[in-house]
Amino acid sequence: MKKILLTVLAAGCLTFAWGGDRTLTVTARYLNLPVARQADRRQMTFHIDGRPERSFVIRLSAKPDYWVFCDMSEYLGKTLRIHFDGSPAGLDHIYGDNQIAGADSLYREANRPQWHFTTRRGWTNDPNGLLYYDGEYHLFYQHNPYESEWENMHWGHAVSADLIHWEELPDALYPDRHGTVFSGSTVVDYENTAGFNRATTPAIVAAYTADSPERQVQCIAYSLDKGRTWTRYDGNPVINSKEQWNSKDTRDPRIFRYAPSNHWVMVLNERNGHSIYTSADLKHWQYESHITGFWECPDLFELPVDGNPRNTRRVMYGASGTYLIGRFDGRQFIPESGKHRYTTGAFYAAQTVANMPDDDDRRIQIAWGRIAHGDMPFNGIMLLPTELSLRTTKEGIKLFSNPVKEIDRLQSSGHRADHLTVEQANRFLEPFKNIDALRIKARLRLSHATDAGLRLHGQPILTYDMNFNTVNGVFYSPEEPTSMELSVDILIDKTSVEVFVDDGAYSFSLQREIRPRHRDGLQFWGNRPEILSIEVYEMASIWNR
Repeated sequence: MKKILLTVLAAGCLTFAWGGDRTLTVTARYLNLPVARQADRRQMTFHIDGRPERSFVIRLSAKPDYWVFCDMSEYLGKTLRIHFDGSPAGLDHIYGDNQIAGADSLYREANRPQWHFTTRRGWTNDPNGLLYYDGEYHLFYQHNPYESEWENMHWGHAVSADLIHWEELPDALYPDRHGTVFSGSTVVDYENTAGFNRATTPAIVAAYTADSPERQVQCIAYSLDKGRTWTRYDGNPVINSKEQWNSKDTRDPRIFRYAPSNHWVMVLNERNGHSIYTSADLKHWQYESHITGFWECPDLFELPVDGNPRNTRRVMYGASGTYLIGRFDGRQFIPESGKHRYTTGAFYAAQTVANMPDDDDRRIQIAWGRIAHGDMPFNGIMLLPTELSLRTTKEGIKLFSNPVKEIDRLQSSGHRADHLTVEQANRFLEPFKNIDALRIKARLRLSHATDAGLRLHGQPILTYDMNFNTVNGVFYSPEEPTSMELSVDILIDKTSVEVFVDDGAYSFSLQREIRPRHRDGLQFWGNRPEILSIEVYEMASIWNR
């Protein structure tokens, strides 16, 4: 590994047994930092030309398990002093380069998902600020750039032209004096209500939670260059409600424009549910109402029922994916039914994309997948984008979720067969047993037994029990109550499996077991179920560039 482009100016106090400094001139884009999973987590601070600029905790080590990096582009040519509160041994191993450590294997790591977004390095959780603007979909997300564990919350940033192929950009928002940067959302302020716009360029405004040991407050920032750089509002925080709720749990602002009254709405999780706030300018917020029974990461959006734009409802949900259906008058949500649940498993903290293109009226959602990747220098995953819809069922109006159509672009030409026994279906699947990225569409019917399913290298990824009305152990009632059939759309990547049942009436996601392959590969099981139809597609990597 070529260690170049950093000039050492002074060794500081590296001779001390605990704590140390190193001073460098920044002459490369990246600063590569060695990390060990068992090292103590200690504070590191970057001083640029004598001023503290970044501070975070890190498991710095002279004997790293993996490397992380800092993008230092904005500091090129400047003097950097690194202070570390722990053992100074790892300081000497920090180096600069115009590539990150491990770039030669990037996106080809053993457990790197091939068609789900994962960050190059570090920890990922909640999607934030999902937005379409000027030809790009923006995915911001909770990010710890310095470890593959949760800490140091930043907003990571990636962009896409098609919701499938993502380009990771430098982190968008860093911790500041108000705290680390928890979840939130973004809008485009076309009418310049906040006064941040410049000439004909509208500001993208982000609302986010700043977390400190004492409290959680709501702040805003704005960007005039398509989310690449951000300016924080001098009047932050814009909401500070700890005393009102006698709780630190006030977080995850979801903002949107309410067209009938031409004002901004914020849905904010506070203590035991979601609060509604309104604003004329994104800076000054008025509390309006509260609904209990939710925890974290709210969303509130309108959808037509059965595609009819004259018959709409609002959907309100929280981080777990449970939801209410009702109506909204701009200040209060009035529930009509629920709670319901449309998904289970690794799914958490989903958010829908704001400001969709004028010719696209879909409601697109992305969720964090609580998926681990073994001994990789990254952790966490974004589940596949899905399109949400409301449909009338025998139990009333329900939310459906299906993979977005853009995913079809990754598919190879398919292989199909009809009316197979289990033995015939398993022979049909034999050629695909060692392929890590697959899509399988199947329809099966029970006959001589009450349950059947599909295993992947011995791991059950689908279990349908008609007697107890469960799919993978969760109660599921088909639209036809006496039906013994089930249709599934199964999406398999290196570390995850997502399954959409009966055209999106229910879905689940799970961690794919990372273990040596079994010889049996993909195997249907059960007492003589009939595989009415099966289609198999190999999926291309989104990282082939």
